[in-house]
Amino acid sequence: MKKNRLLAKWLNNDLSQDELAAFEASPDFEKYQKIKQYTDHLAMDDLDENAMLSNILKQKKATPKVVPLYKKWAFRAAAIFVLALGVTLAFNFLTPQTQTAGFGEKTTFSLPDNSTVVLNSGSEINYKKLNWSSHRTLDLKGEAYFRVAKGRRFEVHTNLGKVTVLGTQFNVKARKNRFDVVCYEGRVKVNYANTQIILTHGQSVSFENKNQTNTIVNVSKPEWMDNQISFYKEDIRSLLDEVERQYNITVELNSKDTTSLFTGKLPSKDLNVALHIISTTYHLEAKKVSENKIIFDEK
Repeated sequence: MKKNRLLAKWLNNDLSQDELAAFEASPDFEKYQKIKQYTDHLAMDDLDENAMLSNILKQKKATPKVVPLYKKWAFRAAAIFVLALGVTLAFNFLTPQTQTAGFGEKTTFSLPDNSTVVLNSGSEINYKKLNWSSHRTLDLKGEAYFRVAKGRRFEVHTNLGKVTVLGTQFNVKARKNRFDVVCYEGRVKVNYANTQIILTHGQSVSFENKNQTNTIVNVSKPEWMDNQISFYKEDIRSLLDEVERQYNITVELNSKDTTSLFTGKLPSKDLNVALHIISTTYHLEAKKVSENKIIFDEK
């Protein structure tokens, strides 16, 4: 509006010196000047003011529809909001979702069907929200406990094998070459290499280097959810890897005996007790060389 007033005053030569200087400095001045040059030579016939007024009065006046400026901005803002919302929702549903639990952490979250997942330390899950109700599939790296809502088939894929259920509670662990599945409720189907096995309540299976071990469990959920790390016939290096994940530390082992298998439990919230159990079992001496590094030496 201010620019239009200045343009009108300039055409009528009514600008003050300061206004003229500011107007000539504007980026559009050159364009206005050219327009004025091309139109100055045009001549108009003398107007019959009385005839013009009579014609105007004879014509039916149409009431212009005025849309308040604030309404225009409101419509525009609403359109932008709807567009942004649509883009956000589409991006959210199409983009793979990732949930992680860092070393020394545990993460609990819900899937779109309200199934519950608890991730153990050093673990990750990826899935897509799009068509989740008809395609309940996710990828797991590490270990997780699942409480699956009833519905269509539910699949957990790992680099070592696949677990398929309809509605149940189970635990899956895929670390290095070891694949463990425990069924706490209902039944699950486990696929490993060319082997397929059905587990029911209280049954567990472990695969390592194509060797299968079946066991019975008498607990209602994984011990790690109660801050206990449970091992069944695992070597010391696998045991120390889990200690590193649970306590977010680095462990160095100086021992010739790395093949003896360990079955038992370690606390995941008391490092000194865990180190004492390992030292006693393997006849080692634990040295804390820094805040986050432990060295085991042979006695």
